[in-house]
Amino acid sequence: MEKKRAPRNRTIELLQSDREKYKDRLLTISKNISLKELKNRTAYCDIVDICKYLPDSFVDLMIIDPPYNLNKDFNGTKFKESSIESYNEYLESWFPKILHVLKKNAAVYICSDWKSSTSIHLVLSKYLTLQNRITWEREKGRGAKRNWKNNIEDIWFFTNGNNYTFNLESVKIKRQVVAPYRVAGEPKDWEETSDGNFRWTHPSNVWTDITVPYWSMSENTDHPTQKPEKLIAKLILASSNKGDMIFDPFLGSGTTSVVAKKLDRNYFGVELNEEYAMLTEKRLEQAENDKTIQGFSGGYFWERNSLNLQMKEKSAEES
Repeated sequence: MEKKRAPRNRTIELLQSDREKYKDRLLTISKNISLKELKNRTAYCDIVDICKYLPDSFVDLMIIDPPYNLNKDFNGTKFKESSIESYNEYLESWFPKILHVLKKNAAVYICSDWKSSTSIHLVLSKYLTLQNRITWEREKGRGAKRNWKNNIEDIWFFTNGNNYTFNLESVKIKRQVVAPYRVAGEPKDWEETSDGNFRWTHPSNVWTDITVPYWSMSENTDHPTQKPEKLIAKLILASSNKGDMIFDPFLGSGTTSVVAKKLDRNYFGVELNEEYAMLTEKRLEQAENDKTIQGFSGGYFWERNSLNLQMKEKSAEES
């Protein structure tokens, strides 16, 4: 049954007509498949079942957002919390099987919460080179009564070699300068504009500029663990180039594929839940006419809650 939503609610949802439209677009895999066949497609299947059918060495960047070690219901597909040892075994059951898809020097980002992080570190470090761990502020939820509010998630950054892509200039943050420093009266490492003073800062591994999608955002869906487009955009811009192949084996509502498309990359995603796979196709269709990414404008990432300044810059570029 379709939900009744408030007039200003912009959540993307599937109507029955959408299901009839997008179901036929989904790819099913039961035998060896070529790069041409899977390029820019959404596969409706279980990654564990199809690993052996995927071609070798076709992925430049893999972004993985597996179920965390928590009790969670993904539209009827339930995942149960277990011990660290059991979660390690879960990761071992599929991760080594997909390594063959990576190109030499490909990058891999894998998401986790604080409970899952231990397992991610232990398991993936056996197969890839660990480069960093990103911690981002997930400002959502009311908090706990007898514990600290769980307000962070991690993204572990691994590579398949040492000559990997990292585009520093593509992921700098445009930040307002509160106390600008001058040399001989001229700005030092910042720019003076009619809208304020700004500096382009190097990105760190602590991200506090991410907004988790909610009901009034055009990217929002009903997926319980949807990642923000801005977050995924940082990973894609930093660790791939235009035309590269981005692979997400736990696609969810499709954010990785959608952002890859908006940023002129190729993509391939695998999703176990048919509803979410169809939702991905709807979002991909919308991305053909709307390439905006909240928090990214003018070639820079902006601080949280600086939307008005972003819009001014975007308007100036278009005029």
